[in-house]
Amino acid sequence: MSISSDRLRDDAEHLLRELAGPHARLRDDQWTAIEALVVQRRRALVVQRTGWGKSAVYFVSAKLLRAQGHGPTVIVSPLLALMRNQVDAAERAGVHAATINSGNVTEWEGIHERIAAGAVDVLLVSPERLNNPDFRDRVLPSLARDAGLVVVDEAHCVSDWGHDFRPDYRRIRTLVAELGKGVPVLATTATANDRVVADIAAQLGVGAGAGTDGAGTLVLRGGLDRPSLHLSVVRIDEPARRAAWLARHLRDLPGSGIVYALTVSAAHDLAALLSDHGYPVAAYTGQTDPAEREQLEADLLANRVKALVATSALGMGFDKPDLGFVVHLGAPSSPISYYQQVGRAGRSTEWAEVVLLPGPEDRQIWQWFASVAFPEESLVRRVIAALDTEQPISTPALEPRVDLNRSRLEMVLKVLDVDGAVRRVKGGWIATGQPWVYDAERYARLEEARAAEQEAMLDYERTSECRMVFLRRQLDDPELAAETGGCGRCDNCTGSRWPASVDDDEVARTRARLERPGIDLPPRRQWPTGMKTLGVPLSGRITDGPQPGRALGRLSDLGWGPRLRALLDGPDAEVPASVVDAAIAVLAAWDWAERPTAVVAMDSATHPVLVSSLASRLAQIGRLQDLGVLRRRPGNREPTAANSAYRVAALVDAWEEPDLRGLRGPILLVDAVTDTGWTLTMAARTLVAAGAEAVLPFALAIPK
Repeated sequence: MSISSDRLRDDAEHLLRELAGPHARLRDDQWTAIEALVVQRRRALVVQRTGWGKSAVYFVSAKLLRAQGHGPTVIVSPLLALMRNQVDAAERAGVHAATINSGNVTEWEGIHERIAAGAVDVLLVSPERLNNPDFRDRVLPSLARDAGLVVVDEAHCVSDWGHDFRPDYRRIRTLVAELGKGVPVLATTATANDRVVADIAAQLGVGAGAGTDGAGTLVLRGGLDRPSLHLSVVRIDEPARRAAWLARHLRDLPGSGIVYALTVSAAHDLAALLSDHGYPVAAYTGQTDPAEREQLEADLLANRVKALVATSALGMGFDKPDLGFVVHLGAPSSPISYYQQVGRAGRSTEWAEVVLLPGPEDRQIWQWFASVAFPEESLVRRVIAALDTEQPISTPALEPRVDLNRSRLEMVLKVLDVDGAVRRVKGGWIATGQPWVYDAERYARLEEARAAEQEAMLDYERTSECRMVFLRRQLDDPELAAETGGCGRCDNCTGSRWPASVDDDEVARTRARLERPGIDLPPRRQWPTGMKTLGVPLSGRITDGPQPGRALGRLSDLGWGPRLRALLDGPDAEVPASVVDAAIAVLAAWDWAERPTAVVAMDSATHPVLVSSLASRLAQIGRLQDLGVLRRRPGNREPTAANSAYRVAALVDAWEEPDLRGLRGPILLVDAVTDTGWTLTMAARTLVAAGAEAVLPFALAIPK
């Protein structure tokens, strides 16, 4: 090692101590990566377990490069929690950091000015910013030209299996391709098996043989064993019994931690249940307000809560070194995702509990999430055909022209933008006129990979071998081949297992709490944009729709979910008495402005007996006038379109107008399942047009 390299390492060690504390020392691989980036100006891929110190590599490198007169480091980071933690860490090391993301819009202009003035050492950018027209055209070119280093954090998001999670992440390859000569690139991740590493190389040019100087890229892959983690699986089939188990054993878990649920509704239900048991917990989901998220993260960091009950929204980037446990109520769809989430625990502790409580309904939830992946080619080409090459069209204006709902349409547009077929500009989207090929092979490969990973997750639940070895094998841990035996800590290695039994009285109380029926159905208040494009003269606010309604439960609920799924998946039959009783309880608690005087059943293609018998029983018990069934016009059936505009267009004049002469008071409108709310909205319009004073929708279930 040369004298200059010795001095550089001394500087790096000093910066690390400022970043991580007086006792911190660089790992050999950390220094190898820093030297490759700062001295050799190479590209590097670092695959190391959570807590290894990947962020130290890029913050130390950024400061060293700035000291040599190079431009700011650009770090592309996927989540706001990650950005907050990293900016705080950077400031401790004297690194002037700034972040541009959807949560600090009012600060963007000032940050742009600081960048131009050379006052920013590190700029953290959310992937979504890379496709913002103003940022892409005004800021990104100068950053690509003047950057001292580009870092792609959580680089597995760029890979195939992650593209439908964050298509904006694929925009990074454009940034990398436009970099000035000799600008080093660092990609980091804790979760990349051989397939993902190869895909990162293909997407970013960061992988074996992809160097900028002919020397190839440095690839550093470390072992993934986590000596502090004690992995266990507790198999309890009934959702209420699993929730009761957690309510009983949460106090036995060390410190504070995270309880993961697969759906937003399950997270809220479980948080409410645990709160009722006296635990200081809170729900944390993708629907949680950003400011509230930040406060909840702070509460967990300070151990003011026993747990956050979270969806995957609390994942990458959340850093609490002493996190004592991670529990999953329902399994993620792949061992890779599972390893990443459990890796939040035990970074600076000798012992952390990791417990998986899988359920038979997990596969159904996985299939639902898979169903919203990239759509078939005909729908994608319809999006391209609907765009003009010169006149921008906004996403809301485009929505009624294609049969895709808003979220899937936005995802398709972003992928097409990355592929060069469309371009986001001020005012919306335009077509580029460039040829586009539907990569059927890639999407088929994605489906195959997803199915294989789901099966592997089920294998993890069933395996009798060491659970840590199983997970490390799934991630192609390079150190695993040299080791023999298991981890010596998991339930399979030790034979020590959490008891699966739960007191029946406690299960009964938990079931009663979870099965407390009743969910609000807020009415649709605005017609979809661009209905005139479809020949339907509806626009603006909805003035003739239903009042706020109620549903008995969600299909994803921990309590009513299994019973409703069994009811709706089974043969069409008379409504069970227990369901009628629950519906009566919901109606009795309904704070309506005026009690209904009549009830009508929706004409159901799948559950006509169930719906009509429920309406009849409610009429009988509530002494309401039974109006029978709101009949569809001949040949008209429930539309299959996911797009709101198309659904509304298909439901115009879909029902025969009933004779409501002489009827006074609101009508209760009964259906089996409501998803988008448009069927109930359009049916209510029919009743209002026939003379109904008000319409109160009631459904047995909503999907999630």
